[in-house]
Amino acid sequence: MGGRLEEWKDGGLDPYIGFFHQLKYGKPCLALDLMEEFRPIIADSVVITLINNRRIKIDDFTQSHGGWYLKEHRRKVFYAAYETRKNEAITHPLFKYKLTFRRAMELQVRLYSIRLYSSRHAPSCRS
Repeated sequence: MGGRLEEWKDGGLDPYIGFFHQLKYGKPCLALDLMEEFRPIIADSVVITLINNRRIKIDDFTQSHGGWYLKEHRRKVFYAAYETRKNEAITHPLFKYKLTFRRAMELQVRLYSIRLYSSRHAPSCRS
């Protein structure tokens, strides 16, 4: 969902005003809210896979400012795996056609916008 905040604005959405994430300057709260449903199947699965395959180890982290941060050389490994995962094809649970996770996230933003601005409700993504 990232990298396309201008498209959100063009669609009548403000990516910085969300429902669940706390409003903070420069933080795209709505983008983070809408990403939540994809986090376990995309981001979390990438992290677990990288750890299980020993592509990321404890030595790849540094502790700073009360948190743990992935070192630069391993961040590149994470981002490459993350991009690969977003480009994997799935069958959409509502529309039953094949698309990538990336496209599914974009579609979810459009469905959210339709639901928000339409007097008639868009199809629910719940089965």
